[in-house]
Amino acid sequence: MFIGEYSHTIDPKKRLALPSKFRGELGNKVVVTRGLDNCLFVYPMKVWEELATKLGTLPVGEAGTRSFIRVMLAGATDVELDSQGRILLPEYLKHDGGLKKDVTIVGLFNRLEIWDTARWNKYKSQAEKNTGKIAEDLGKLGIY
Repeated sequence: MFIGEYSHTIDPKKRLALPSKFRGELGNKVVVTRGLDNCLFVYPMKVWEELATKLGTLPVGEAGTRSFIRVMLAGATDVELDSQGRILLPEYLKHDGGLKKDVTIVGLFNRLEIWDTARWNKYKSQAEKNTGKIAEDLGKLGIY
């Protein structure tokens, strides 16, 4: 399980070291794709295969569904971790995520998210203002 947030930097060769704590669970190859809220998602291969299978069963007759599938699958790429636990971020994903040099890697159960640090701090600040309301809504669903 992935939890926590970690500050890292993208080097001049567009490589990003993933937190050492996660490398065993990630394996040697991961999938990086466009995420939601202007970040990137990083999935272990097994989790990605399960998600891609679910996406493949969605009804393509609905425009919103088609768009979501296209964004997730067309934007995805599999990358190998090098001996130092770094991945090479393709330019298009770096651009889509608005990533510059300083990034925050966030562990979220079965995936990682890669955020531009300034954007993460702004997003987190906004989300923290709403945690009471979110907890109430989740309570109605029996989750919290």
